[in-house]
Amino acid sequence: MGPLPHEKEIEETEKTIEHLKKQNLKNPLFTKEIKKLEEKLGVLKTQVYKNLTPWERIQISRHPLRPHSIDYIENLTDDFHELSGDRLYGDDHALIGGIGEIQGIKCVLIGQEKGNDTESRIYRNFGMMNPEGFRKALRLMKLAEKFKLPVVSFLDTPGANPVLEAEERGQGGAIAMNLREMAALKVPILVIVIGEGCSGGALGIGVGDRVGMLEHSYYSVISPEGCASILYKDSSKKESSAEALKLTSEELLSRGVIDKVIKEPLGGAHQDKALMIDNVKAFITEEILPLQKLSVDELLERRYQKFRKIGEVFG
Repeated sequence: MGPLPHEKEIEETEKTIEHLKKQNLKNPLFTKEIKKLEEKLGVLKTQVYKNLTPWERIQISRHPLRPHSIDYIENLTDDFHELSGDRLYGDDHALIGGIGEIQGIKCVLIGQEKGNDTESRIYRNFGMMNPEGFRKALRLMKLAEKFKLPVVSFLDTPGANPVLEAEERGQGGAIAMNLREMAALKVPILVIVIGEGCSGGALGIGVGDRVGMLEHSYYSVISPEGCASILYKDSSKKESSAEALKLTSEELLSRGVIDKVIKEPLGGAHQDKALMIDNVKAFITEEILPLQKLSVDELLERRYQKFRKIGEVFG
């Protein structure tokens, strides 16, 4: 994939440096010039990524090379066992889940998976869950409650599957059921927004005690394109909508919607997947242990108050 629009100048500078290095490999006269360009590149990257607009952040969150739920689960856990099916209709491949161990902490992990090529994206339905996906997630969370295991939930979806068949099978009811049951689940829940956290499709597995959000992910009731189509009757106004929705990690942290921004490598999570996975691992281990020390009553009361306060912000 080529560079994102805001990365074009960075790419041109990188190409110039690479060209000079290849053409003048054994010529010391160009060493200083190359060093100056490399210093310029470092400053340029810092400036570009420091001043990103909300829409540019969304483009990073949708980057096809960005690590997905399956990447985190496979690299964070030891001896992960995937579990399938909702015991009512079938298995939804847009959601993966199972039991694993992170740094000695046994837990249940669930995550929306988009896929990483044409075949897998179709198989995963681009991360858009059907009712059976939400029911599978709830089944796994109830399993976690039974065995007193914490839950780690990864959000990365453009929304729940909007097709008629999903509505016929109870899409809205499945999401609502998850909201109610997660609010009362008697084990700690960590939620991590790793890419797109859009609409009820994200919130359906997004009720948690601590909510972390990757620096360049977004979390919103609607996509900027959808908002622009509804409010302005013009989808081209997506950049204005992204600004108005206040959907970036810093905005949501300041409003108490999330609890922590998880730092990304310069340029986005796809630039250094190993570092990004380490940062997510640090968030999980730091946040789960204090929650496990709470009594069930205290855990549920804190969760209740957390979401009550969000209403004060927007009320």
